[in-house]
Amino acid sequence: MKNISKIISVFLLLIMTQSIMAQEHKAKVLVLFYSDNGGTYELAKEISKGIENKGNAQAIIKQIKVSTNPKLKDIPVASIEELATYDGIAFGSPIYFGNISTGMSEFLSKTVSLWTNHSLEGMPATVFMSAGSGAGKELAIQSFWNSLAVHGMVLVSNGIRGIENVNKNIPQGNTVLGVTSLASVKNVERPSESERYIARLQGENFAKVATALKGTFANKAATNNSSNEKSADINAVLKQKQIMLLQVPKPAGNYQPFVRSGNLIFINQVALKDGKILNPGKLGVTLNEDQVKEATKATMLNVLSVLNEAVGGDLDRVKRCVQLTGIFNTKDDYTKHADLMNVASDLTVEVFGEKGKHARATLGASSIPVNSSVEIQAIFEVE
Repeated sequence: MKNISKIISVFLLLIMTQSIMAQEHKAKVLVLFYSDNGGTYELAKEISKGIENKGNAQAIIKQIKVSTNPKLKDIPVASIEELATYDGIAFGSPIYFGNISTGMSEFLSKTVSLWTNHSLEGMPATVFMSAGSGAGKELAIQSFWNSLAVHGMVLVSNGIRGIENVNKNIPQGNTVLGVTSLASVKNVERPSESERYIARLQGENFAKVATALKGTFANKAATNNSSNEKSADINAVLKQKQIMLLQVPKPAGNYQPFVRSGNLIFINQVALKDGKILNPGKLGVTLNEDQVKEATKATMLNVLSVLNEAVGGDLDRVKRCVQLTGIFNTKDDYTKHADLMNVASDLTVEVFGEKGKHARATLGASSIPVNSSVEIQAIFEVE
């Protein structure tokens, strides 16, 4: 029986190892889109299905910024830095007057650092778009290609495919450069079934190219991120530096300790410790600077405690601290707010390293709720 158990254990271990190796061999493809009314997102989903159809690639759908559209509000938002960590990118956008949408154009304008470092050179890219009347769709895709060509990306066209199953009785958004959807054609659900079919074929073809090119181009960001992931263990940092996270304060009203929108987490906290306000009062009246700095540290620890809860106890999921805003209860003539806020900033960098460096604002107030001497507002980007 013991021998049989050993054989079974070895067999299961072999299966698990093969599964892990197969997963690592898969090409990781980002399906990155901007959508006004959800039409481009529908194409993104079909592209993703095609990418994963043969089992040789994994599709990750993300949008370029937080959307107020109910269909899109919970979809993760991609950062500029992460683009270089993929094995291929499928870009999707509505068509604006024969060109890329304003939202996507603004996003691409922020990729200068990737261009400077040649981070996307050699990476395969493909394009899909959602049109209104359909006029100008080739112009729009070609203009999209121009931006990607500047980065040195390998442009993967869709070619002539899928025509045997396309309904030729209604207008379709089929092009050799990439699938589009004719959103304003009446009496036809869009994307049409034919357009969805072509999108799946485009995704399948793109996965084949991305898999073939995987590992053939310099992926600097992926290498750096991999190194960071291996070295980053926030819990170990907290233990080493003897930083104890506090119990998450319960809301005192009709609000939440944090709100997540896309990849961003928003947190507001005051100097609550052990159920009461630490060093309450006004700087220069009842408190000195050292007391306010102590309260500032406690407030930032509250922020980190709430953040820890927001990411399910895995602070390694934090990609960066985006913004800290410190509000201090001070006299009107006080001007050294920045010195007080340095306590919170230093603690953030101490915990997260380079990922903790952030934009910052500090200001004074005549009073703060519950007589706290400090309030901190924080924004974090997470996976």
